[in-house]
Amino acid sequence: MPSASAHVAAANRAATLEPTSHAYLNGVRVYPYAEGMLYHVYAAPERVTDIALQPGEVLGAVASGDTVRWVIGDTSSGTGAEKRTHVLVKPFAMGLTTNLVITTDRRTYHITLASTAAAMAAISWIYPQDAMIALKHVEGQAQTALTVATGVELEELHFDYALSGDHPTWRPLRAFDDGRQTFIEFPASLAVGEAPPLFLVDGHGVAQLVNYRVLGRFYIVDRLFDAAELRLGTKHQDVVRIARAAGPAGPRGRAS
Repeated sequence: MPSASAHVAAANRAATLEPTSHAYLNGVRVYPYAEGMLYHVYAAPERVTDIALQPGEVLGAVASGDTVRWVIGDTSSGTGAEKRTHVLVKPFAMGLTTNLVITTDRRTYHITLASTAAAMAAISWIYPQDAMIALKHVEGQAQTALTVATGVELEELHFDYALSGDHPTWRPLRAFDDGRQTFIEFPASLAVGEAPPLFLVDGHGVAQLVNYRVLGRFYIVDRLFDAAELRLGTKHQDVVRIARAAGPAGPRGRAS
């Protein structure tokens, strides 16, 4: 009956990705990232191997099983959103093996290090899960735009609304109506922050909450209005006013 250590060794072998020749981009071995995979990295004495993380990824910690016979450090390249962390490794002698665990604000990397005659110049990763999330986001935005526009004739849209007041990150991009409904379009940042409630303001300046639906980056109000306000905050309240302009023949189709 296999021992517990044999089971562990078999599981590690099954989870290890080797640097096969078809997965190089110039001198960089590009691994597909998956949670729990072990990535085999070959290094050599007097050579530095570069382990490049995803641009924008913030390094948390680097831990190794052998910090005496391996030199391990980190540096960075680029600036802003393209700033990239590089973990650099170099063994003191041939025939050494150890492991490396790298934690970041996005994921954890498990790496097996081996010291041989030939060193890998660099490794990096592609992130299939991130690509899938981005694709779903793009598809969602396209579906939202399609849903909002369904059944609406372009010649029926009216964009004569003025925005005034404060400039919070959620300030709408524009407002328009199709003669029956009013649409308020927000920037993409609305999805990652607090959404402001909408109040209708009557001719006497009295504000009253109104029912609306949220569809992607849009508020949809099932009526027309002359003036409304978006308000958010307690001690300091941001207020953005949306006012509809009157046409040459007076207000259009005012709802009661």
